[in-house]
Amino acid sequence: MTTTAHPNVANSVGLAEFLATAGTLTLAQRKLIVDQALILLEQNYAHLPLKVAMHAVNPVQRLRVLRARLERQTDATAEAEWQFHRELSSTFHSVRDLHTNYLLPAPFAGKIAFLPFQLERCFAADGTEQYLVARTVANFNGLAVGAEVTHWNGTPIARAVALNGAVFAGSNAAANHARGLESLTLRPLVIQLPPDEDWVVVTYRDETGAAADIRVDWQVTENLPPMTDVDSLSPAAAAQGVDLDSDEKARAKKLLHAPKVVQAEAAGGAVAMAAQDVATTMPGVFRARPITTPSGTFGHLRIFTFSVDDPDAFLAEFVRLANLLPQNGLIVDVRDNGGGHIFASEFLLQTMTPRPVQPEPVQFLSTPLNLRISRRHAENPTGQIDLGPWFPSLDSSTETGQAFSCSHTITPVEGANAVGQTYHGPVLLITDARCYSATDIFAAGWADHDLGPILGVDDNTGAGGANVWTHGLLMTLLKIPAPGDGESPYKSLPNRANMRVSIRRTLRVGKLAGTPVEDLGVRPTHQHKVTRADLLQGNVDLLARAGSLLAALPVRRLGVAVEGTTVSLDTVNLDRVDIYVDGRPATSLDVTDGAHTATLTATGREVRVEGFADGQLVAARKVAS
Repeated sequence: MTTTAHPNVANSVGLAEFLATAGTLTLAQRKLIVDQALILLEQNYAHLPLKVAMHAVNPVQRLRVLRARLERQTDATAEAEWQFHRELSSTFHSVRDLHTNYLLPAPFAGKIAFLPFQLERCFAADGTEQYLVARTVANFNGLAVGAEVTHWNGTPIARAVALNGAVFAGSNAAANHARGLESLTLRPLVIQLPPDEDWVVVTYRDETGAAADIRVDWQVTENLPPMTDVDSLSPAAAAQGVDLDSDEKARAKKLLHAPKVVQAEAAGGAVAMAAQDVATTMPGVFRARPITTPSGTFGHLRIFTFSVDDPDAFLAEFVRLANLLPQNGLIVDVRDNGGGHIFASEFLLQTMTPRPVQPEPVQFLSTPLNLRISRRHAENPTGQIDLGPWFPSLDSSTETGQAFSCSHTITPVEGANAVGQTYHGPVLLITDARCYSATDIFAAGWADHDLGPILGVDDNTGAGGANVWTHGLLMTLLKIPAPGDGESPYKSLPNRANMRVSIRRTLRVGKLAGTPVEDLGVRPTHQHKVTRADLLQGNVDLLARAGSLLAALPVRRLGVAVEGTTVSLDTVNLDRVDIYVDGRPATSLDVTDGAHTATLTATGREVRVEGFADGQLVAARKVAS
């Protein structure tokens, strides 16, 4: 496969040339956009009470002020369009919720502004922060990988990152820093305003320690398209839990820095992107490989995104890849994963625990508009979205005064437990502050079900806990089934503008049952500060730390084969197994390491074997018989 730049990158244009095509919104169109934003934030936004209290903001009042200001303008006296976009974007950013966004209209929608390199932070042995060039676009020779950036347009780099993070605010300090660093070199223009400057001056030290400056121009090009149409009604669109900024950037990073992956996805079929990798049919979603550490050889399974249309196929590929990796320990790595399909994230949990999985429940804000939507889809008339579980509590909220609906799961409980445990070795999760939305939900489920250690390169995940719907999807929900709601407040937005809103907030289960994920996130049980070697040598120190944590955990095995009434077992680190046929107890036997056989008195469609150690359930497996 070629390593040349993707055609979109080769055909990029300068920022100034691109911006010359912007600025076509009329005053009436601006008023319409603000009116629709008011509807979403006042009547649909699940986190509004939390955000007003936690961040001392009032986005609704800001929108009212903006709307009043527009009333005093004419088309001739209207402020520049960029100022309108800036004020509206700032209002949405003020709630520090990466699910709730103003999405800029054409020509910004679908475009990215980029510099031809990517920065990452690491720490020296004495704890000093360093910012290194981690990747460059093909054919860019201005900066070498490994160069240390010290100043950005004359501003010390750490301060430049912090100032940028304050503009593109995350839900906590770690998320603020991560967003600020990423946005220095990459901005999806559908959700982030274009850079103010046409170019940047980067001060850096090369490998010899010599200091130098380089001017680098911002470029603009078309991003890769999203996997899911989130405006049209579908199970995938209704179950979205995705940080659009991260999702756009993930596709942009493939475009800029991994054109081979883009080629492989377009070609189809199973492919291994490196010699040691296990071939996968989803190279943009998974990377699976054995990794050798000072503590032993383990499996490393990177999940780049949960943005898929088919969660069952996603689950099946994860199970297949995990089974082809070493069975003595698995590192599940979700760094940089901005989420996607909530079903996909919660379906995975069952494969690494013997206990039943309880998906996270979600709640609507109790408002008249959310009630209208739920009433229309309470009996699932389209077969695409069933809001029946939430309808009774929303219907009674006027009388009861409840601020939120009752909580129910989006992910089907049966789907979250259909496969059961398939990996029996110890497992460890790696997170960072760019983990968001469905990935936050996955990390919370990992912690709530006590799957194993969580190793964080930051002190928190991105802390985004919600199901997100677009303005387009909300408008569709009041149009179908026919006849549509003749008094729908949703109006079509001009020039491909759009908005998204956290429509249902997610709550933890287990020991933290009822606690929101939003703004709180998931804190790791162990933390690792990224080193220079991590950035330049394939996360060597991070994976060594993960290996040392896995090596301290017990390795178990529970092999099961069923033929007629005979169940053949292969066990390690278990002292008892209980066998069930179609959910009914069949037999129990004490075991040691090695092979065992049990004879059933009856057969059925499914055999479930549960393995115990010291009276605790530690392994399970389902087998069709």
